Amino acid sequence: MSSISRQIADWVHRLDYDNIPSEVCDHALAATLQGLTSALLGAGYEETQQALRTIEDIEGCDSGNTTILVHGIRRSLVGAAFVNSEMMLCGGKWDTFRMVTHPGCSVLPAALAAAEATKCSGKDYLTGVIAGYEVMTRMASDFVPTVMARGFHAGPVFGIFGAAVAAAKIMRLTSEQIHGAIAQCVGLAAGNLEGARSGGRSMREGGAVRNALLAVALARQGVLGGETTLEGEAGFYHAYAGRNDGRLIYAFDGNLKADLAQITSDLGSNWRMNETLFRIYSTPGYNIPHIDITAALCLRDGIQAKDVEHIECIVNWLETQYPSPAFPSRKTYLVPAREQPHYYAAYAVLRGGFPVTKNVSRNIGEADPPGIYEMMNRVKVVPSFSQKALAPRVTIITRDGRAHTLEGTGKEFIFNSRDLAGKLAPLGDYVPMGRKNYDSLVLECLQLSDALSLEKLLALTCSNQSE
Repeated sequence: MSSISRQIADWVHRLDYDNIPSEVCDHALAATLQGLTSALLGAGYEETQQALRTIEDIEGCDSGNTTILVHGIRRSLVGAAFVNSEMMLCGGKWDTFRMVTHPGCSVLPAALAAAEATKCSGKDYLTGVIAGYEVMTRMASDFVPTVMARGFHAGPVFGIFGAAVAAAKIMRLTSEQIHGAIAQCVGLAAGNLEGARSGGRSMREGGAVRNALLAVALARQGVLGGETTLEGEAGFYHAYAGRNDGRLIYAFDGNLKADLAQITSDLGSNWRMNETLFRIYSTPGYNIPHIDITAALCLRDGIQAKDVEHIECIVNWLETQYPSPAFPSRKTYLVPAREQPHYYAAYAVLRGGFPVTKNVSRNIGEADPPGIYEMMNRVKVVPSFSQKALAPRVTIITRDGRAHTLEGTGKEFIFNSRDLAGKLAPLGDYVPMGRKNYDSLVLECLQLSDALSLEKLLALTCSNQSE
């Protein structure tokens, strides 16, 4: 049987937009809108300015051919993709797969850069995005908690493959070249937890995108990467997961044995990328379901804040020890606090939801509602080995002694593109381009499958309020 990377490469090379299910194409549209919105929000933050200065240090200030979003500056393909990734990441509106990987922050900057370089159509861009998402999510699926437990950050470690595949598809690399790019990614994959755990800021998806484009460039020049670089005895899964036989340290579903053959077994028929969630709230993924599930329970049973005696949230245990139970820097079930599940559940009770315009960690948005701290202390988070990931079971005990329960499905934050656009609409008053231009960008994004190029979409990110 062909190696995993060769099977992936053959599938990516054959992938054609007209044969992709409409709901998968729509998910790529939604992902693009989410990523661009995050970039708009992150454009003015210091992390983005640091990325811009870094590229100037490396490349100088001479113009390149690739657009840095929002700022309208042109730099090299690699430099612009790096800055755009950092911009999306610090904007806070990420998508999430298996809690700690964020495909959009790596796949989209690489795809946008490749699309601008090739002047490809919207359909070709979306096909590249779909290829990158599907490969990344399949490679990461069962392995995320184990990779994290070995001290790696799964986001960039798997993100490099999604970014490289997206760019390679858009640039029309041959199957052999795509195989070579994947193999080069094995040697260039990186990401570690200790920097962030010890007070620093480790390079994440920005570094993955930069290295992904290097891998693609090497492959285009015919540099060979090896045949079994993923599953081989000294290959990617041995290095990052500790073994190449699928045995795991941790798993969200408790099954500590993965089958590497499943990475490619049903490519093109079972679309794993559609399991990606959209984090419309600017907070870690383990917090987001507590908002909508608690709010839905209150709405369903007519529960008001004054009725609440206490709240119990049963969650998958891996969501309570971030980033990994092997190296926990946050144990989110112990003490109620802001930026913990207790806070978001309490906010949902008091306000019936949470503003998409509020970013607690950056102190942006409306003030907390009165009574938030008292309500937070009525919330108890309980780790469970059997609870499905990102699908808490919320029980509210009311003062009359009744128990009201609602359990999540894990799919509450999977939206089609138009529903996502509606969820993100309030941000139009907060992005640098202003409401009118943001609405134009949303419309252009939703119609991307009909676009002859991405020129207008990229230009709209750089528009200002006066235009």
